[in-house]
Amino acid sequence: MNIKRPREHPILIKAFRKYLQYVNSGMYFKKEHVIGLENIPMNGIPTVVVSNHQNCLNDPLCVCLKLTDRRMNFLARANVFEKPIFNKALRAMGLLPAYRMGYEGLSHVRKNSETIDDAGKALVDGETVMLYPEGGHQDKRWLGSFKLGYLRIAFDAAEKMGFKDDVMILPSCNHYSNYFHARTEMIIKFGKPISLKPFYDRYKEEPRATMMEINSIVHKEIKEMMLHIEDIEHYEQIDWLRECGYGKKYAYEHGFNSNYLPSRLLSDQSLVNALQEATDEHPEEMEAIYNDTAELIKGIKELNIRDWLFIKNPGVGSVLLRLLGLIVLLPLFIASIIPTGILFIVPELFLKKMIKDEMFISSFRVAVSALITVPLCLFIPVVLLWIFAGFWWAFGYFMAFPLMFILAWNYMRLSMKFRGSCNFLAKKNREKVNALRKLRTSIFNRLDKILK
Repeated sequence: MNIKRPREHPILIKAFRKYLQYVNSGMYFKKEHVIGLENIPMNGIPTVVVSNHQNCLNDPLCVCLKLTDRRMNFLARANVFEKPIFNKALRAMGLLPAYRMGYEGLSHVRKNSETIDDAGKALVDGETVMLYPEGGHQDKRWLGSFKLGYLRIAFDAAEKMGFKDDVMILPSCNHYSNYFHARTEMIIKFGKPISLKPFYDRYKEEPRATMMEINSIVHKEIKEMMLHIEDIEHYEQIDWLRECGYGKKYAYEHGFNSNYLPSRLLSDQSLVNALQEATDEHPEEMEAIYNDTAELIKGIKELNIRDWLFIKNPGVGSVLLRLLGLIVLLPLFIASIIPTGILFIVPELFLKKMIKDEMFISSFRVAVSALITVPLCLFIPVVLLWIFAGFWWAFGYFMAFPLMFILAWNYMRLSMKFRGSCNFLAKKNREKVNALRKLRTSIFNRLDKILK
Protein backbone atom coordinates (compact mmCIF):
# COMPACT_ATOMS: atom_id res chain seq x y z
CA MET A 1 0.00 0.00 0.00
CA ASN A 2 1.26 3.45 -0.92
CA ILE A 3 1.86 5.41 2.31
CA LYS A 4 1.94 9.15 1.70
CA ARG A 5 3.40 11.97 3.75
CA PRO A 6 0.54 14.32 4.67
CA ARG A 7 0.90 17.97 5.50
CA GLU A 8 1.59 18.86 9.10
CA HIS A 9 -0.28 21.52 11.02
CA PRO A 10 1.58 24.80 11.65
CA ILE A 11 3.19 25.00 15.08
CA LEU A 12 0.56 27.48 16.33
CA ILE A 13 -2.24 25.05 15.47
CA LYS A 14 -0.37 22.24 17.24
CA ALA A 15 0.00 24.45 20.32
CA PHE A 16 -3.69 25.36 20.19
CA ARG A 17 -4.62 21.68 20.02
CA LYS A 18 -2.52 21.04 23.13
CA TYR A 19 -4.34 23.86 24.87
CA LEU A 20 -7.75 22.47 23.85
CA GLN A 21 -6.66 19.09 25.16
CA TYR A 22 -5.87 20.76 28.50
CA VAL A 23 -9.37 22.30 28.66
CA ASN A 24 -11.35 19.41 27.20
CA SER A 25 -9.58 16.33 28.57
CA GLY A 26 -7.94 17.84 31.63
CA MET A 27 -10.89 19.79 32.97
CA TYR A 28 -14.23 19.29 31.23
CA PHE A 29 -14.35 15.49 30.97
CA LYS A 30 -13.68 13.26 33.94
CA LYS A 31 -12.46 10.42 31.74
CA GLU A 32 -12.27 9.57 28.05
CA HIS A 33 -12.17 5.95 26.89
CA VAL A 34 -10.71 5.24 23.45
CA ILE A 35 -11.50 1.77 22.09
CA GLY A 36 -10.21 0.25 18.86
CA LEU A 37 -7.11 2.36 18.29
CA GLU A 38 -5.57 -0.67 16.60
CA ASN A 39 -8.22 -0.36 13.86
CA ILE A 40 -7.08 3.10 12.74
CA PRO A 41 -5.18 3.00 9.42
CA MET A 42 -1.62 4.28 9.45
CA ASN A 43 -1.16 8.02 8.96
CA GLY A 44 -0.61 8.61 5.25
CA ILE A 45 -3.35 6.18 4.12
CA PRO A 46 -6.37 8.13 2.81
CA THR A 47 -9.02 7.59 5.49
CA VAL A 48 -12.62 8.76 5.91
CA VAL A 49 -13.80 8.51 9.52
CA VAL A 50 -17.60 8.17 9.70
CA SER A 51 -19.44 8.58 13.00
CA ASN A 52 -22.76 9.09 14.71
CA HIS A 53 -23.38 12.70 15.73
CA GLN A 54 -25.03 13.51 19.06
CA ASN A 55 -23.03 16.17 20.86
CA CYS A 56 -22.17 18.85 18.30
CA LEU A 57 -18.66 20.32 18.73
CA ASN A 58 -17.62 17.76 21.34
CA ASP A 59 -17.89 14.89 18.85
CA PRO A 60 -15.19 16.06 16.41
CA LEU A 61 -13.15 17.84 19.07
CA CYS A 62 -12.65 14.71 21.17
CA VAL A 63 -11.63 12.67 18.11
CA CYS A 64 -9.27 15.39 16.88
CA LEU A 65 -7.56 15.60 20.27
CA LYS A 66 -7.01 11.83 20.35
CA LEU A 67 -5.72 11.36 16.77
CA THR A 68 -2.78 13.70 17.20
CA ASP A 69 -0.54 11.78 14.80
CA ARG A 70 -2.32 13.12 11.70
CA ARG A 71 -3.83 16.14 10.02
CA MET A 72 -7.59 15.91 10.53
CA ASN A 73 -10.16 17.54 8.25
CA PHE A 74 -13.79 18.00 9.33
CA LEU A 75 -16.92 19.15 7.57
CA ALA A 76 -18.82 21.68 9.71
CA ARG A 77 -22.00 23.71 9.23
CA ALA A 78 -21.28 26.58 6.85
CA ASN A 79 -22.72 29.43 8.92
CA VAL A 80 -19.75 29.35 11.32
CA PHE A 81 -17.48 30.33 8.38
CA GLU A 82 -19.36 33.57 7.58
CA LYS A 83 -16.92 35.99 9.23
CA PRO A 84 -13.56 36.18 7.39
CA ILE A 85 -11.48 35.88 10.56
CA PHE A 86 -13.31 32.69 11.59
CA ASN A 87 -13.18 31.35 8.03
CA LYS A 88 -9.40 31.59 7.97
CA ALA A 89 -8.91 30.21 11.48
CA LEU A 90 -11.30 27.28 11.01
CA ARG A 91 -9.78 26.28 7.68
CA ALA A 92 -6.32 26.42 9.25
CA MET A 93 -7.53 23.88 11.84
CA GLY A 94 -8.84 21.57 9.10
CA LEU A 95 -12.53 22.48 9.06
CA LEU A 96 -14.41 22.75 5.77
CA PRO A 97 -17.88 24.31 5.23
CA ALA A 98 -20.88 22.08 4.52
CA TYR A 99 -23.87 23.92 3.04
CA ARG A 100 -27.36 22.54 3.75
CA MET A 101 -30.54 23.02 1.79
CA GLY A 102 -32.66 23.71 4.89
CA TYR A 103 -30.32 26.41 6.22
CA GLU A 104 -28.30 28.11 3.47
CA GLY A 105 -30.61 27.38 0.50
CA LEU A 106 -30.10 25.84 -2.93
CA SER A 107 -27.82 28.61 -4.24
CA HIS A 108 -25.32 27.95 -1.45
CA VAL A 109 -25.61 24.16 -1.61
CA ARG A 110 -23.87 24.33 -4.99
CA LYS A 111 -20.78 25.58 -3.14
CA ASN A 112 -20.42 22.11 -1.64
CA SER A 113 -18.59 21.11 -4.83
CA GLU A 114 -15.64 23.21 -3.61
CA THR A 115 -15.77 21.51 -0.20
CA ILE A 116 -15.89 18.08 -1.83
CA ASP A 117 -12.87 19.00 -3.96
CA ASP A 118 -10.95 20.21 -0.90
CA ALA A 119 -11.83 17.08 1.10
CA GLY A 120 -10.89 14.88 -1.87
CA LYS A 121 -7.54 16.65 -2.23
CA ALA A 122 -6.86 16.04 1.48
CA LEU A 123 -7.49 12.33 0.96
CA VAL A 124 -5.28 12.23 -2.14
CA ASP A 125 -2.53 13.72 0.02
CA GLY A 126 -2.94 10.91 2.55
CA GLU A 127 -4.84 12.91 5.14
CA THR A 128 -7.86 11.94 7.24
CA VAL A 129 -11.34 13.37 6.71
CA MET A 130 -14.10 13.02 9.32
CA LEU A 131 -17.78 13.20 8.36
CA TYR A 132 -21.16 12.86 10.04
CA PRO A 133 -23.40 11.36 7.33
CA GLU A 134 -26.65 11.85 9.28
CA GLY A 135 -26.44 15.44 8.03
CA GLY A 136 -26.92 16.90 11.51
CA HIS A 137 -26.80 15.93 15.15
CA GLN A 138 -29.45 13.88 16.93
CA ASP A 139 -31.09 14.79 20.22
CA LYS A 140 -31.40 11.15 21.32
CA ARG A 141 -29.28 8.04 21.58
CA TRP A 142 -30.40 6.99 18.14
CA LEU A 143 -28.79 6.63 14.71
CA GLY A 144 -30.48 8.32 11.76
CA SER A 145 -30.19 7.40 8.09
CA PHE A 146 -26.94 8.18 6.24
CA LYS A 147 -26.46 10.38 3.21
CA LEU A 148 -23.95 9.22 0.59
CA GLY A 149 -21.76 12.34 0.51
CA TYR A 150 -18.87 10.74 2.40
CA LEU A 151 -18.67 7.94 -0.16
CA ARG A 152 -18.78 10.38 -3.07
CA ILE A 153 -15.81 12.19 -1.54
CA ALA A 154 -13.97 8.90 -0.99
CA PHE A 155 -14.57 7.55 -4.50
CA ASP A 156 -13.77 10.92 -6.09
CA ALA A 157 -10.42 10.81 -4.32
CA ALA A 158 -9.87 7.24 -5.53
CA GLU A 159 -10.66 8.32 -9.08
CA LYS A 160 -8.17 11.19 -8.87
CA MET A 161 -5.57 8.59 -7.89
CA GLY A 162 -6.52 6.49 -10.92
CA PHE A 163 -8.14 3.84 -8.73
CA LYS A 164 -4.65 2.59 -7.85
CA ASP A 165 -4.38 3.59 -4.18
CA ASP A 166 -6.79 2.43 -1.51
CA VAL A 167 -9.18 4.66 0.44
CA MET A 168 -10.34 3.41 3.83
CA ILE A 169 -13.71 4.03 5.51
CA LEU A 170 -13.36 3.89 9.31
CA PRO A 171 -16.66 3.48 11.22
CA SER A 172 -16.65 5.08 14.66
CA CYS A 173 -19.03 6.23 17.37
CA ASN A 174 -19.18 8.52 20.38
CA HIS A 175 -21.02 7.73 23.59
CA TYR A 176 -21.48 10.04 26.61
CA SER A 177 -22.47 9.17 30.15
CA ASN A 178 -24.23 12.55 30.17
CA TYR A 179 -24.66 15.03 27.33
CA PHE A 180 -24.92 18.19 29.39
CA HIS A 181 -22.78 18.03 32.53
CA ALA A 182 -19.07 18.61 32.98
CA ARG A 183 -16.94 16.02 34.77
CA THR A 184 -18.66 13.09 33.08
CA GLU A 185 -17.21 10.32 30.90
CA MET A 186 -17.27 9.62 27.19
CA ILE A 187 -16.27 6.85 24.79
CA ILE A 188 -14.71 7.05 21.34
CA LYS A 189 -14.94 3.67 19.61
CA PHE A 190 -13.34 2.75 16.26
CA GLY A 191 -14.56 -0.26 14.28
CA LYS A 192 -12.82 -2.31 11.60
CA PRO A 193 -11.82 -0.19 8.57
CA ILE A 194 -13.48 -0.96 5.24
CA SER A 195 -11.27 -0.96 2.16
CA LEU A 196 -12.86 0.56 -0.94
CA LYS A 197 -10.38 -1.05 -3.32
CA PRO A 198 -12.43 -4.28 -3.76
CA PHE A 199 -15.39 -2.12 -4.83
CA TYR A 200 -13.57 -0.03 -7.48
CA ASP A 201 -14.53 -2.11 -10.53
CA ARG A 202 -18.16 -2.37 -9.49
CA TYR A 203 -18.26 1.36 -8.70
CA LYS A 204 -17.19 2.18 -12.27
CA GLU A 205 -20.21 0.25 -13.59
CA GLU A 206 -22.84 1.00 -10.91
CA PRO A 207 -21.68 3.90 -8.74
CA ARG A 208 -24.90 4.55 -6.79
CA ALA A 209 -25.72 0.88 -6.14
CA THR A 210 -22.16 0.28 -4.94
CA MET A 211 -22.24 3.28 -2.61
CA MET A 212 -25.60 2.20 -1.19
CA GLU A 213 -24.23 -1.27 -0.44
CA ILE A 214 -21.18 0.13 1.38
CA ASN A 215 -23.34 2.69 3.16
CA SER A 216 -25.52 -0.10 4.51
CA ILE A 217 -22.45 -1.92 5.87
CA VAL A 218 -21.06 1.23 7.53
CA HIS A 219 -24.44 2.18 9.04
CA LYS A 220 -24.87 -1.32 10.50
CA GLU A 221 -21.38 -1.33 12.06
CA ILE A 222 -21.87 2.06 13.74
CA LYS A 223 -25.33 1.08 14.95
CA GLU A 224 -23.89 -2.05 16.58
CA MET A 225 -21.13 -0.09 18.32
CA MET A 226 -23.31 2.65 19.84
CA LEU A 227 -26.38 2.75 22.06
CA HIS A 228 -29.29 2.86 19.63
CA ILE A 229 -32.80 3.13 21.10
CA GLU A 230 -35.13 2.20 18.26
CA ASP A 231 -38.40 2.68 20.18
CA ILE A 232 -38.73 6.46 19.91
CA GLU A 233 -42.32 6.36 21.25
CA HIS A 234 -41.05 5.10 24.63
CA TYR A 235 -37.60 6.68 24.39
CA GLU A 236 -37.76 8.68 27.64
CA GLN A 237 -38.85 5.64 29.67
CA ILE A 238 -36.25 3.31 28.15
CA ASP A 239 -33.45 5.84 28.59
CA TRP A 240 -34.46 6.39 32.21
CA LEU A 241 -34.70 2.68 32.99
CA ARG A 242 -31.21 1.98 31.70
CA GLU A 243 -29.76 4.94 33.64
CA CYS A 244 -31.55 4.30 36.94
CA GLY A 245 -31.10 1.58 39.54
CA TYR A 246 -32.67 -1.00 37.25
CA GLY A 247 -29.91 -0.49 34.69
CA LYS A 248 -27.27 -1.00 37.39
CA LYS A 249 -29.02 -4.11 38.68
CA TYR A 250 -29.28 -5.50 35.16
CA ALA A 251 -25.56 -4.88 34.60
CA TYR A 252 -24.62 -6.68 37.82
CA GLU A 253 -26.88 -9.67 37.12
CA HIS A 254 -25.47 -10.08 33.60
CA GLY A 255 -21.79 -9.82 34.50
CA PHE A 256 -21.15 -6.20 33.48
CA ASN A 257 -19.41 -3.49 35.51
CA SER A 258 -21.86 -0.59 35.84
CA ASN A 259 -19.09 1.73 37.11
CA TYR A 260 -16.91 1.28 34.00
CA LEU A 261 -18.48 3.12 31.07
CA PRO A 262 -17.37 0.77 28.22
CA SER A 263 -18.83 -2.18 30.14
CA ARG A 264 -21.94 -0.21 31.03
CA LEU A 265 -22.45 0.61 27.34
CA LEU A 266 -22.50 -3.12 26.54
CA SER A 267 -24.95 -3.69 29.38
CA ASP A 268 -27.20 -0.85 28.19
CA GLN A 269 -27.17 -2.25 24.65
CA SER A 270 -28.21 -5.65 26.02
CA LEU A 271 -30.97 -4.12 28.18
CA VAL A 272 -32.35 -1.98 25.35
CA ASN A 273 -32.45 -5.03 23.06
CA ALA A 274 -34.18 -7.05 25.78
CA LEU A 275 -36.78 -4.31 26.28
CA GLN A 276 -37.43 -4.19 22.53
CA GLU A 277 -37.90 -7.96 22.37
CA ALA A 278 -40.24 -7.80 25.39
CA THR A 279 -42.25 -5.05 23.69
CA ASP A 280 -42.60 -7.18 20.55
CA GLU A 281 -43.66 -10.26 22.54
CA HIS A 282 -45.72 -8.64 25.32
CA PRO A 283 -46.96 -5.32 23.91
CA GLU A 284 -49.82 -4.75 26.38
CA GLU A 285 -47.78 -5.55 29.51
CA MET A 286 -44.85 -3.42 28.34
CA GLU A 287 -47.17 -0.53 27.46
CA ALA A 288 -48.51 -0.61 31.03
CA ILE A 289 -44.94 -0.66 32.39
CA TYR A 290 -43.92 2.28 30.20
CA ASN A 291 -46.99 4.25 31.30
CA ASP A 292 -46.14 3.63 34.95
CA THR A 293 -42.50 4.54 34.28
CA ALA A 294 -43.60 7.85 32.76
CA GLU A 295 -45.64 8.51 35.93
CA LEU A 296 -42.63 7.60 38.10
CA ILE A 297 -40.32 9.93 36.14
CA LYS A 298 -42.84 12.76 36.47
CA GLY A 299 -43.17 12.26 40.23
CA ILE A 300 -39.39 12.16 40.76
CA LYS A 301 -38.96 15.39 38.79
CA GLU A 302 -41.72 17.14 40.74
CA LEU A 303 -40.02 16.32 44.05
CA ASN A 304 -36.60 17.25 42.62
CA ILE A 305 -35.04 14.00 43.78
CA ARG A 306 -33.02 11.27 42.05
CA ASP A 307 -33.44 7.52 41.72
CA TRP A 308 -30.26 6.76 43.70
CA LEU A 309 -32.07 7.93 46.84
CA PHE A 310 -34.40 4.93 46.64
CA ILE A 311 -31.31 2.68 46.55
CA LYS A 312 -29.33 4.38 49.33
CA ASN A 313 -32.49 5.22 51.33
CA PRO A 314 -30.63 7.81 53.46
CA GLY A 315 -31.69 8.49 57.03
CA VAL A 316 -31.49 11.71 59.00
CA GLY A 317 -28.05 10.72 60.33
CA SER A 318 -26.48 10.31 56.88
CA VAL A 319 -27.96 13.62 55.71
CA LEU A 320 -26.53 15.37 58.78
CA LEU A 321 -23.12 13.81 58.04
CA ARG A 322 -23.36 15.10 54.47
CA LEU A 323 -24.15 18.56 55.84
CA LEU A 324 -21.17 18.35 58.19
CA GLY A 325 -18.93 17.42 55.27
CA LEU A 326 -20.18 20.42 53.28
CA ILE A 327 -19.46 22.71 56.25
CA VAL A 328 -15.95 21.30 56.72
CA LEU A 329 -15.17 21.62 53.01
CA LEU A 330 -16.68 25.11 52.70
CA PRO A 331 -13.35 26.98 53.14
CA LEU A 332 -11.77 24.84 50.39
CA PHE A 333 -14.77 25.49 48.16
CA ILE A 334 -14.51 29.26 48.70
CA ALA A 335 -10.78 29.15 47.94
CA SER A 336 -11.51 27.18 44.77
CA ILE A 337 -14.54 29.08 43.51
CA ILE A 338 -12.91 32.52 43.71
CA PRO A 339 -10.40 31.86 40.88
CA THR A 340 -12.68 29.48 38.93
CA GLY A 341 -16.13 31.01 39.46
CA ILE A 342 -16.20 32.73 36.07
CA LEU A 343 -15.98 29.30 34.40
CA PHE A 344 -19.33 28.39 35.95
CA ILE A 345 -21.08 31.77 35.74
CA VAL A 346 -20.31 33.15 32.27
CA PRO A 347 -21.66 30.23 30.15
CA GLU A 348 -24.90 30.14 32.18
CA LEU A 349 -25.49 33.85 31.58
CA PHE A 350 -25.73 33.30 27.84
CA LEU A 351 -26.99 29.72 27.51
CA LYS A 352 -30.72 30.48 27.64
CA LYS A 353 -30.41 33.51 25.34
CA MET A 354 -28.07 32.05 22.73
CA ILE A 355 -28.69 28.29 22.73
CA LYS A 356 -32.06 27.06 21.49
CA ASP A 357 -30.95 23.48 20.83
CA GLU A 358 -29.99 21.76 24.11
CA MET A 359 -27.51 19.49 22.30
CA PHE A 360 -25.28 22.55 21.90
CA ILE A 361 -25.05 23.11 25.67
CA SER A 362 -21.86 21.19 26.42
CA SER A 363 -20.22 22.41 23.19
CA PHE A 364 -21.03 26.00 24.16
CA ARG A 365 -19.54 25.50 27.61
CA VAL A 366 -16.32 24.03 26.22
CA ALA A 367 -16.00 26.78 23.59
CA VAL A 368 -16.62 29.61 26.08
CA SER A 369 -14.16 28.03 28.51
CA ALA A 370 -11.44 27.62 25.88
CA LEU A 371 -11.80 31.03 24.26
CA ILE A 372 -12.85 33.31 27.14
CA THR A 373 -13.04 32.10 30.72
CA VAL A 374 -9.90 29.93 30.98
CA PRO A 375 -7.68 32.70 29.55
CA LEU A 376 -9.26 35.15 32.01
CA CYS A 377 -9.05 32.85 35.04
CA LEU A 378 -5.79 31.07 34.27
CA PHE A 379 -3.38 32.87 31.97
CA ILE A 380 -3.84 36.44 33.19
CA PRO A 381 -3.33 35.47 36.87
CA VAL A 382 -0.32 33.32 35.92
CA VAL A 383 1.33 36.26 34.15
CA LEU A 384 0.58 38.63 37.02
CA LEU A 385 1.88 36.17 39.62
CA TRP A 386 5.04 35.62 37.60
CA ILE A 387 5.66 39.37 37.40
CA PHE A 388 4.85 40.28 41.00
CA ALA A 389 5.44 37.07 43.01
CA GLY A 390 7.86 34.99 40.98
CA PHE A 391 7.93 31.90 38.79
CA TRP A 392 7.09 29.29 41.42
CA TRP A 393 3.91 31.07 42.54
CA ALA A 394 2.81 31.26 38.91
CA PHE A 395 3.71 27.61 38.30
CA GLY A 396 1.87 26.51 41.45
CA TYR A 397 -1.27 28.38 40.42
CA PHE A 398 -1.11 26.89 36.93
CA MET A 399 -0.85 23.34 38.29
CA ALA A 400 -3.54 23.85 40.95
CA PHE A 401 -6.10 25.49 38.64
CA PRO A 402 -7.68 22.26 37.22
CA LEU A 403 -7.82 20.79 40.73
CA MET A 404 -9.62 23.90 42.01
CA PHE A 405 -12.13 23.64 39.16
CA ILE A 406 -12.75 19.96 39.92
CA LEU A 407 -13.09 20.61 43.66
CA ALA A 408 -15.57 23.46 43.11
CA TRP A 409 -17.62 21.36 40.67
CA ASN A 410 -17.75 18.35 43.01
CA TYR A 411 -18.72 20.54 45.96
CA MET A 412 -21.67 21.94 44.00
CA ARG A 413 -22.70 18.41 43.01
CA LEU A 414 -22.55 17.36 46.68
CA SER A 415 -24.70 20.36 47.56
CA MET A 416 -27.30 19.28 44.99
CA LYS A 417 -27.29 15.74 46.42
CA PHE A 418 -27.78 17.19 49.90
CA ARG A 419 -30.80 19.19 48.74
CA GLY A 420 -32.21 16.12 47.03
CA SER A 421 -31.75 14.08 50.24
CA CYS A 422 -33.60 16.76 52.21
CA ASN A 423 -36.49 16.66 49.72
CA PHE A 424 -36.51 12.87 49.94
CA LEU A 425 -36.82 12.94 53.75
CA ALA A 426 -39.09 15.98 54.07
CA LYS A 427 -42.23 15.20 56.06
CA LYS A 428 -44.45 16.96 53.50
CA ASN A 429 -43.13 14.64 50.76
CA ARG A 430 -43.25 11.39 52.74
CA GLU A 431 -46.54 10.16 51.32
CA LYS A 432 -45.50 10.91 47.73
CA VAL A 433 -42.08 9.29 48.23
CA ASN A 434 -43.66 6.10 49.59
CA ALA A 435 -46.10 5.99 46.66
CA LEU A 436 -43.23 6.43 44.20
CA ARG A 437 -41.22 3.73 45.98
CA LYS A 438 -44.10 1.25 45.62
CA LEU A 439 -44.56 2.18 41.96
CA ARG A 440 -40.83 1.81 41.32
CA THR A 441 -40.74 -1.63 43.00
CA SER A 442 -43.76 -2.74 40.99
CA ILE A 443 -42.16 -1.64 37.71
CA PHE A 444 -38.86 -3.38 38.47
CA ASN A 445 -40.55 -6.62 39.57
CA ARG A 446 -42.74 -6.74 36.46
CA LEU A 447 -39.71 -6.07 34.25
CA ASP A 448 -37.77 -8.87 35.97
CA LYS A 449 -40.63 -11.28 35.35
CA ILE A 450 -40.94 -10.38 31.63
CA LEU A 451 -37.22 -10.14 30.83
CA LYS A 452 -36.37 -13.42 32.54
